Amino acid sequence: MYSLDMATPKTQRLNLRIEKDDETLFKQAALVHRESLTQFLVESGRERAERLLADRTSFSVDSDAWQEIAAAMDQPAKARPELSRLFSRPRPE
Repeated sequence: MYSLDMATPKTQRLNLRIEKDDETLFKQAALVHRESLTQFLVESGRERAERLLADRTSFSVDSDAWQEIAAAMDQPAKARPELSRLFSRPRPE
C-alpha cells in the first residue's frame, strides 16, 4: 500500500538554514513519529499554515450571533457618504 506522499510526485525544493539545535529537535520529533525529516517538516508547516490562514478565511458563530448577523444583513443598505468619499479617492502608490 502506498501513502499519499509516495503517490504524489514532488517537484519543488525548499532549502532552509536552521540552527543545529532546531535540526536536532526536528530529527528527534520525526523519529518519534516514524516519519522522514521531510515528511515531518512539511506536515508540521502545512498544519500551521492552515491554522493561521483559517482565521482569515472562515469563522464560526453560535446560533444567537448568527441570528444577529442575519438580521443585520436583511436590513436595507444605508448610504454612507464618508465611505463614498473614501472609496472615490485615488489609491496611494
